[in-house]
Amino acid sequence: MFVAEKYTGSKEDGYNLVIKQLKALIEDENDQIANLSNASALLNQFLDRINWVGFYLNRDNTLVLGPFQGLPACVRIEFGKGVCGTAAKEKRTLVVPDVHQFPGHIACDPASQSEIVVPLIKNGEVLGVLDIDSPEKNRFDNTDKEKLEEFVSVLIQYI
Repeated sequence: MFVAEKYTGSKEDGYNLVIKQLKALIEDENDQIANLSNASALLNQFLDRINWVGFYLNRDNTLVLGPFQGLPACVRIEFGKGVCGTAAKEKRTLVVPDVHQFPGHIACDPASQSEIVVPLIKNGEVLGVLDIDSPEKNRFDNTDKEKLEEFVSVLIQYI
């Protein structure tokens, strides 16, 4: 049974706890949708100052909306388009301090001001991306990048 805990201490300590919680939630489950759903709910509960967190899944080099927390979102994003499609195509994490400065940004939620997208790569293939939006500019830093990449590296073992 999951018990919500207060995240206190440093940002790194909070991420370490949420990664530990992720492992506990998904280690005995192999269903992709169930694990992605719990992962998005866990991040939504953990992260402050965000307005959307979820996954887009690779379906023939098109990202298709997967489990998420937030307002309804864009359903399909082509590889190479917007922040999510660019992260998927380039197979690298993108931290965008101001989405309005990102060429070709796709505005699913006009309240979003900054974004981080971490690709889910397994055996060299892009399975999808983790996408997190914030209504604040400059919300995500290098600690978020490193720890969310660690979160994703744990998650992909179970999807």
